[in-house]
Amino acid sequence: MKCRHCGAILDLEFVDLGSAPPSNAYLTRNDLQRPESWLPLRVMTCTRCWLVQTEDYAGAEQVFTDDYAYFSSYSRTWLDHAETYVAAMVDRFRLGPHSRVIELASNDGYLLQYVAARGIPCLGIEPTASTAASAREKGLEIIQEFFGVNLARTLVDRQLEANLVVANNVLAHVPEINDFLYGVAILLHEKGTATFEFPHLLNLVKFNQFDTIYHEHYSYLSLTAITRIFEHNKLAVFDVEQIPTHGGSLRVYASRIEQRRATSASVGEVLETERSAGIGTQEFYAGFQWRVDRAKNDFLQFLLTAKEAGKQVVAYGAAAKGNTLLNYAGVRRDLISYVVDRNPAKQGKFLPGSRIPIVSEECVRRDRPEYVVILPWNISAEVTHDLNYIRDWGGKFVTAIPSMRIQ
Repeated sequence: MKCRHCGAILDLEFVDLGSAPPSNAYLTRNDLQRPESWLPLRVMTCTRCWLVQTEDYAGAEQVFTDDYAYFSSYSRTWLDHAETYVAAMVDRFRLGPHSRVIELASNDGYLLQYVAARGIPCLGIEPTASTAASAREKGLEIIQEFFGVNLARTLVDRQLEANLVVANNVLAHVPEINDFLYGVAILLHEKGTATFEFPHLLNLVKFNQFDTIYHEHYSYLSLTAITRIFEHNKLAVFDVEQIPTHGGSLRVYASRIEQRRATSASVGEVLETERSAGIGTQEFYAGFQWRVDRAKNDFLQFLLTAKEAGKQVVAYGAAAKGNTLLNYAGVRRDLISYVVDRNPAKQGKFLPGSRIPIVSEECVRRDRPEYVVILPWNISAEVTHDLNYIRDWGGKFVTAIPSMRIQ
């Protein structure tokens, strides 16, 4: 395989998680009678540009289907983050009625609804039919396509350049990273800004966040790699913030390269932190497989011990990261009875691979399980607050990443 960015041959393995179905390919009851498609889940590191990436097995059309079931608006934590982000960008870049905000991968309108509420013209680009329809129900204008150079040129021809391009938690999801980023450079107004949020590779390694690896995530990103890739695609990084979302993310600010702005001190600070950690060396990536396997084995040991003791274990959050953990560990319904999710689009379906049923929260109140495993550990505070009533019968919360924790 060759690097998605620079074309170098990839020969440094980062981690091998065996194989798994696409993480958001939830099953109906009829699907249980049919075989699933399992694809290798192996991640490689480019030693030329240091882009960490999955092997090529799943195309975007195979992963982001019309019935795509991830809706951002079902997380209160994520809605709060989006609203805060919009307020900060409006203030910093003085956005108003004569500006235009375009969000790439706008999902169900979770973020653009706050832009529209301020009277700022906005447009969403979202390839999945299910989430695009939900956004339109909010009164938002959505183009249902995958974004790249061709769509960017079409929008510019329609005089729809963007003062702000929002690309939050999408850059890792695009297989053609050069086409995507060059499209952003085309779409930007000459004095416009693009922001990108993505989980920081440094934290993925430091906190053993291997469950964020799945087929939807084609790339695992550092500022070291991104700075080079942006420059190649006519974008210049001028600021970066470290934010807590998804276990520790970066928010990167970029302009068109010919409109390069003064670079903030934080860019150099993050690059130095990565350099000191060794992100530009092969040694940084060594040993991650062992840590992954240790966390997996500890989780399995907990589940087996609970089963032998006659304790019921259920899970919360039918999240993609949870599917990575469950499938790599080989967990099935005999060890976790069901998973609770508030999204009606997922309830009544089954997790891909493990085939664990997805139910409403009412089942927890009815069954009074001894343990609730929080699969989307990044919103643990929200879950433990909302389900705190399990403590009334002695129930405990469990997280497996970065290591086993029972509370």
